[in-house]
Amino acid sequence: MSCLKKICMASAIAVMTLAPALSHAADLRFAGVTSTSAKEAAVEFKKMVEEATDGSLKVQLFQDNQLGDDRVATESTIFGDIDIGVSSTSPLASLFPDLYLFDAPFLFLSPEETYAVLDGDVGQKILTTLEKKGLKGLGFWENGFRNFTDNKKAVALPEDVAGLKVRTMENEIHLAAWRAFGANPTPMAFTELFTALQQGTVDAQENPLGIIAGNGFQEVQDHVSLTQHVYTPYIVFMNLDRYNSLSDKEKAAIADAMVKSTKFQRERSQALEGEILASFAGDGVTVVELTPEQKAAWQKKVVDAKIYDLVKSKMDNPEYLDQALAK
Repeated sequence: MSCLKKICMASAIAVMTLAPALSHAADLRFAGVTSTSAKEAAVEFKKMVEEATDGSLKVQLFQDNQLGDDRVATESTIFGDIDIGVSSTSPLASLFPDLYLFDAPFLFLSPEETYAVLDGDVGQKILTTLEKKGLKGLGFWENGFRNFTDNKKAVALPEDVAGLKVRTMENEIHLAAWRAFGANPTPMAFTELFTALQQGTVDAQENPLGIIAGNGFQEVQDHVSLTQHVYTPYIVFMNLDRYNSLSDKEKAAIADAMVKSTKFQRERSQALEGEILASFAGDGVTVVELTPEQKAAWQKKVVDAKIYDLVKSKMDNPEYLDQALAK
């Protein structure tokens, strides 16, 4: 074989070898969730990244947990099978203990306070902690505040829940908080909740408005109280090695798209919640909006019961909670 033929053959083999890698490098597999606002934000993110990189990055969306639930999507992103993932923070706290911060009740008393912490120093430090397990934290989207519903009375203050059987998650922090408020917290599978409310096995439950409306809990609950007692964000992350393989231009495109899609997603989330509340009023459900003073009364119960100390005992960097409270 001539030298030229050898060179040509070697070049052809190199191209064939590199072709799949180059194709793979151009595609980002994005594992999305079921939330309407998050799905729409993922579409916006895709458009912005592809436009800003002139197509050198293409984002493949897999919405509605197609690639697995929150924990599966997170682990798959760590392993590199998924490039970008979205997860609620709650299932990930055992992997990243600083995320227990978001189980702290009444840590945030308004959306504005929440965004200031998430987009500020504390939020950025928490995103950085993801790198120890191979993830690049990109930002926080909105999952939403948890709110209270019941069929006994209009709840505005902690004493209003005294003795009520409240379905909660099997979560040490949440259970301790509801006991401190005087309620009788009752862990139970989510799949059993509607029937339990309907039959009076439990008097009340707490969830984000989208979950309440999506599961028709307003059909078996007379009151919705906007306690906003726990804020659970979505966290958006990327495989760290994959991120580090990008060019500076591509990294900048990811960062810019994240900032803009976050603003879009939060505004969309707030708009959808407004529509849900309007529908509740139309269904004859009493909606109770708490004053800042009433929220402060709940927060005092949390402090007096040392719930924040419990949260900090689970965190790697407990000072983050103190910094969030001092916002």
